Amino acid sequence: MTKNEFALAFNEVLEEKQLSKEIILGAIESAMVSAYRRAVNASTAQHVEAKIDPDTGKVMVFAEKEVVEDVQEPKTEVLLEDAHKVNPEAQLGDMVVVETTPADFGRVAAQTARQVIQQRIREAERSNQMQYFERQVGETVSGIVQATNAQATTIGLDMKAEGVLPANQRIPGERFKVHDRVRAVVLEVKDGSRGPQIILSRAHRNFLRRLLENEVPEIYHGVVEIRAIAREPGARAKVAVMATQAGVDPVGACVGIKGVRIQAIVKELHDEKIDIIQWDQDPVVYISKAISPARVSGVYLSEAEGNRTATVVVNEDQLSLAIGRDGQNARLAAKLTGWRIDIKSLAEAAGDAIRKLQSDLGLAALLPTAMESIPAIEEVLAKKAENRAITPEEFTMLSQFVDRVERRTIQIKEDAARAEEEKVTTARSEVPTVAFGMPLEQLELKEHVFNILVEAGIDTIGALMMSMKMDANKVLGMPGIGPKAITNIEERLAAIQFPEPELPPAEPAAELVAEPVVEAESQ
Repeated sequence: MTKNEFALAFNEVLEEKQLSKEIILGAIESAMVSAYRRAVNASTAQHVEAKIDPDTGKVMVFAEKEVVEDVQEPKTEVLLEDAHKVNPEAQLGDMVVVETTPADFGRVAAQTARQVIQQRIREAERSNQMQYFERQVGETVSGIVQATNAQATTIGLDMKAEGVLPANQRIPGERFKVHDRVRAVVLEVKDGSRGPQIILSRAHRNFLRRLLENEVPEIYHGVVEIRAIAREPGARAKVAVMATQAGVDPVGACVGIKGVRIQAIVKELHDEKIDIIQWDQDPVVYISKAISPARVSGVYLSEAEGNRTATVVVNEDQLSLAIGRDGQNARLAAKLTGWRIDIKSLAEAAGDAIRKLQSDLGLAALLPTAMESIPAIEEVLAKKAENRAITPEEFTMLSQFVDRVERRTIQIKEDAARAEEEKVTTARSEVPTVAFGMPLEQLELKEHVFNILVEAGIDTIGALMMSMKMDANKVLGMPGIGPKAITNIEERLAAIQFPEPELPPAEPAAELVAEPVVEAESQ
């Protein structure tokens, strides 16, 4: 290959593959080293490097050789006078790097290096694809369907890459044909032997998020913010939005004039119904809106033992709408808000409220008016059971009755939770801090007692002291723990000696410097 031929070919590769000069030069120089080793059968232990001038195409190979008086092996030895041309201070026995380009190396190198160069170019292209699509994770891409079957659809993307849309990431019921243009969100990018494996999705909630950003300028510019999305692909979705600027209607901005914005998204999602609701920091208001299109009579929250449950009460004619087909509306509302939602009709909630009052004497004592109204409530419920008409006043009476009982029930639970927190705080203050860092083994309890406590999650002396102070009967109620075991625990706790906590070193007192005394001048 002549100089001009090489330079033209080199520049053509750069332009065609859109790769950096450094990547291509590195691939070619590495190929030249490989070609040289093959041409002269050089050892891999010998240091060899190649340099190429991309402007002239000149290739120069350098190899490390030993300086000798008489060359016996030209591949690894060089005369002293030749070594001095490179390093004037070279001596016999030294190792020097000298040019050793074979006479016909240009032709041999071109033939040998072609496959290596092509391989390096493919690797560089795959690396560029990988880096590009890793940055696209969570973003929408568009491509042309190349092949499709029941398991997956292959889509041609930018940079000659291929994306895979698995069947479980398609919208149920949608079908694609070859040459269809498809939009999807990049779900995951994995490195494969034949290039990046780009997994696409049209069923993920982020696909709906990106479509909204594209169709609604207010979302794209941050004037309206998407707070949550719940979606059952192809059927229904709920989106909670809020305005970040005063005077902006977030729901109206998403829907658009005559629904033109949301209809474009519905069409892309194959007629998936989309409910846009306004997010609210008050969970009662937020949950009420999330249940839409049903109208809600009341929402009652409970966070007992870390389980966030919302009891939603609706009128009888709103019950099926609130629950939705196969429970879909309730499921989406729960996903959107993060609360477990229990939907009841007003009549069912009233019946439950009566049973609470009758079974909980403490609650009944706090609600004497509600207790007095039970006969009237039961009469209305009987009319309802007989499918007789109920007046608006009777509906209001049921609603107020349920509201009083539910709110007082919530208040009692909250008071009990606060009392428990105070009890824990008090008990913890009575346990030395160092006890929580002392393993239970130090108590030297009987083996079976020790094993039972550890299985119950009590593995430090501090944890055991807390359990005993909070409720000794709870410890006594553990299987295998009897009065004798409790006595053993109490004796060992009484005998334990806690180390004194280490005090921080006292700061050295600042030296007092006597102020000079200034004598008053005599008048």
